[in-house]
Amino acid sequence: MKIATFNINGINGRLPVLLRWLREEEPDVVCLQELKAPQNRFPLKAIHEAGYQAIWHGQKSWNGVAILSKLGEITEVTRVLPGNVEDNHSRYLEAIIDDTLICCLYLPNGNPYPGPKFDYKMAWIKRFKKRAGQLIKMDIPAILIGDFNIIPTELDVYKPQKWENNALYRMEARKEFKSLLKQGWMDSIRRLFLDQAVYTFWDYLWNAYGRNAGLRLDHILLSPKIAPRLIEGGIDRHVRGWEKSSDHAPVWIRLKAK
Repeated sequence: MKIATFNINGINGRLPVLLRWLREEEPDVVCLQELKAPQNRFPLKAIHEAGYQAIWHGQKSWNGVAILSKLGEITEVTRVLPGNVEDNHSRYLEAIIDDTLICCLYLPNGNPYPGPKFDYKMAWIKRFKKRAGQLIKMDIPAILIGDFNIIPTELDVYKPQKWENNALYRMEARKEFKSLLKQGWMDSIRRLFLDQAVYTFWDYLWNAYGRNAGLRLDHILLSPKIAPRLIEGGIDRHVRGWEKSSDHAPVWIRLKAK
């Protein structure tokens, strides 16, 4: 199974980019974030023609997540992160594909820090961490995948000293990410690239992509039940350089057969 995550930053405006990438790289399962489209504006026809089934949770203007699969049936589990009935942001989607639980997420950005947006981010992380802990206890093959909007370590950011008061790199968020790993989740890209500086996001400003002034925000965490199946992975950095592409690049891993 080749599974990928891609913050598409507007699925309809960047549909040609998405379809080109799907055609060239042929991932089996794809988790998308920042659809920026209401539920009825998801381009299902084009996704089907590309060979994928899909479930999605849209939202007008902002947010939105989707899971695409060409491995057969997608069984939706939930599209709501438990713990706050008043939270109406479309940021979470859980589904079963090929006996694996896929948790696609778009974690809040949290800027500006300090403020209510950062408070919301931290509350969201705590809810997510509770759900992640439940999955660990269930001892099932599970994957937490998407745009976490967290820079885990100084290795994951260009010039970390400039980011100390940014919500993406605040010590509180990094501490919660580390706490997730302590539950038993494997940061698959870091495991594969060890001490290398690899990025998944480059701002549109200041020629960030050309200077490789990036951040690693998009993560694929594996439960102990599935982590031993990790074979390889990577970041399709070149996609960020395509015309009218997202400011994120696709991130992927490949798992050996059960």
